[in-house]
Amino acid sequence: MKKTLPTEASSLEAHLGFWLRFVSNHISSRFEKRLAEKAISVTEWVALRALYQSSGVTHAELIESLGMTKGAASKVISRLENKSLAERRLVVDSARGQTLHLTPKGNRLVPELAALADENDAFFFAHLSKAQRLTLMTLMKDLVQHHQLKKFPTV
Repeated sequence: MKKTLPTEASSLEAHLGFWLRFVSNHISSRFEKRLAEKAISVTEWVALRALYQSSGVTHAELIESLGMTKGAASKVISRLENKSLAERRLVVDSARGQTLHLTPKGNRLVPELAALADENDAFFFAHLSKAQRLTLMTLMKDLVQHHQLKKFPTV
């Protein structure tokens, strides 16, 4: 049986995914520029925030929480080490075991970067009521849960 193609194509603007991507790109781009002023990438920010919340994690735990490959996580940690923001520490009684920690400089930087994230959210969402922001966040979380999305947005 021959399949017939629709004679008209829906417009980009008719798709919710288009609007989500449109807004997300602008939010991300503005935040990325703000982070760049501090010489930090979005991926580094996500890793810093994860280490701030759970200092002393292993590479495997960081990889799991960020949804990165082993190589990508290692590169991010190396960049953070080169910036004196994170360090690897050997685990006592382990030949190869290491844990990852923020340095004092990294611990001081995370709240400053979090303030930039808060300001970026305010820039884009402050015109919405608290109830609208909560509804939007609830809907986004529902999509994440429904589709079992696990990979952290780092780029």
